[in-house]
Amino acid sequence: MSAIRLLVIGADAAGMSAAHQALRTAGPGLAVTVLEATGDTSYSACGIPYWIAGDVPGGDALVARTAEQHRAAGIDLRFGATATAIDRQADTVTYQDADGEQVLGYDELVIATGASAVVRDWAVDPGTGRRYAGVAPVKTLADGAAWLDLLAGLPGSGGRVVVAGGGYIGVEMAEAARRRGHEVTVITRTRVMSSLDPDLSARVEAGMRAAGVRVVTGSPVVRLDVAGGRVRGVYTAEGERHPADLVVLALGVTPNTGFLDLDKLPSGPGGGLRPEPDGSLADGIWAAGDCCEARHRLTGAWTYLPLGTHANKQGRIVGTNLVTPGTLRFGGVLGTAITRFAAGPTYLEIARTGLNEHEAAAAGIEVAALVTEGSTASGYMSEADPIAVKLLASPSDHRLVGAQIVGGRGAGKRIDTVATSLWHGATVDDLAWSDLSYAPPFSTAWEIVQIAARRLAERL
Repeated sequence: MSAIRLLVIGADAAGMSAAHQALRTAGPGLAVTVLEATGDTSYSACGIPYWIAGDVPGGDALVARTAEQHRAAGIDLRFGATATAIDRQADTVTYQDADGEQVLGYDELVIATGASAVVRDWAVDPGTGRRYAGVAPVKTLADGAAWLDLLAGLPGSGGRVVVAGGGYIGVEMAEAARRRGHEVTVITRTRVMSSLDPDLSARVEAGMRAAGVRVVTGSPVVRLDVAGGRVRGVYTAEGERHPADLVVLALGVTPNTGFLDLDKLPSGPGGGLRPEPDGSLADGIWAAGDCCEARHRLTGAWTYLPLGTHANKQGRIVGTNLVTPGTLRFGGVLGTAITRFAAGPTYLEIARTGLNEHEAAAAGIEVAALVTEGSTASGYMSEADPIAVKLLASPSDHRLVGAQIVGGRGAGKRIDTVATSLWHGATVDDLAWSDLSYAPPFSTAWEIVQIAARRLAERL
């Protein structure tokens, strides 16, 4: 009897997690082929800004598992193979590689194509169809290498870098460029870190300004000033010009699903696939990772929150269930995330989980919110740093709804305590009376998130 043919499209977190888990579960009765459009596999895109900043020694340090390791495990990994169509009647995938158009059959198919950086029309030269020189996203290892070259080409430490977008990548790239000594301007449609509520976002903006970053909010980039095919400046919707030698495109990502017939597959308005909790999308077809939406743990609504933590879990679930159906289910997402801004005199860790006030209102959830300020350690320890914790809870039953943290060293990772409580439906009272650790260099006897929970519980 011939081996079952598993075909995976996409060789990053979700795709390779699915491939390896399926092999572990099925053994030699499974033949796994993986198509990857690029020349890279199993790397941390989130680490690229830190590579550019100099905290990571090289792109290789961001690779969790090499192509050689995948192949040694029995996976037929094919680089430069871009999927162009799926024939569900014939159970085949058409793809393009260096030899032209190819067709490959499958018994089980996993779509794990990930996402691509958003590139606005203003960033592209209509005459060539390519981005203007000095304008680039930060999504792939190739992008990271390109940014190192771009920054190295600036005159000394006097370059002018404009970051279009104030989310995670925007904040991280602002840090990287500022630490390299360049002038940095962050321009964002709404505000810096808009996934936070305005009161916490303002703290991040203040810290960035203290580090010498110019922050322009409420007015996005709408066009470029270009000379000789190279960017010289940007214009905002308000008509203001900002000089620029380089422009970082930090405008978010979009699912790589353009080659699919989305009218015949469960998907959302933004092109994200909508698999079942077991990872199944259609008969013999599975989906996982950044090309997918997921159900929010608190609201049950479909949401697009592309994160590596989700992708790895979804891939493992798919890899298990396509061999032993019904074994695992994906429990949803909370959007738990953390980043930092560390340049000049500023060191801030920034984290969130669950819903912010705007998201809760949109979901029809009434919340009470409270910001509590304290420190990450006992005041008599030199390591103590300021921290602000914002908790959101339901006034009716005290259940936690969300949290945001902005503070010094050790502050951000505290978000996991709240995320765990949220995941299990805990109340602010439960969190306030949890048994958390105490040691003067790290935490006060009443941990700051517990103080925040206690104060919100008393208010409720």
